[in-house]
Amino acid sequence: MSKSLRRVTLALQTAGLDITPQEIGDATTAQMAADLVGCTIAQIAKSIMFRGETSGAALLFVTSGANRVDDARASALAGEPLGKADATLIRAQTGFAIGGVAPLGHLTPPRAFFDPHLLTFPTVWAAAGTPRHLFGIDPARLLEISGATLAEFTA
Repeated sequence: MSKSLRRVTLALQTAGLDITPQEIGDATTAQMAADLVGCTIAQIAKSIMFRGETSGAALLFVTSGANRVDDARASALAGEPLGKADATLIRAQTGFAIGGVAPLGHLTPPRAFFDPHLLTFPTVWAAAGTPRHLFGIDPARLLEISGATLAEFTA
């Protein structure tokens, strides 16, 4: 088990959840992930990372796979202009590689925001620290244990 997958599994266990991430194979898009676990694209909880242009910190936006983060709305929530977070920043702050960023289990938890659309489903699926692993979870519980703030930030 990779260090990243182990951190996510431990975070789930620490939250009192008996959830085992599933190896699904390579999924490079939300649609591919949805097809592999047998859910709709909207049930994929994407972890989108940005870099604060003023602070330099990574910020996390957990959004439905059917939605797109609106840059202006996200910047307003963050209180600063946002730019692209590169792989080095993401790895340094979260401990995850692009494609496997989980909404929890970060080395240094980023400020995080959560898409309310995810709460309309009984189960959502999120990356579990690698591009090959996902876990299914009640979205209200994911919001709670991720430390994210519920906010409108999609287009």
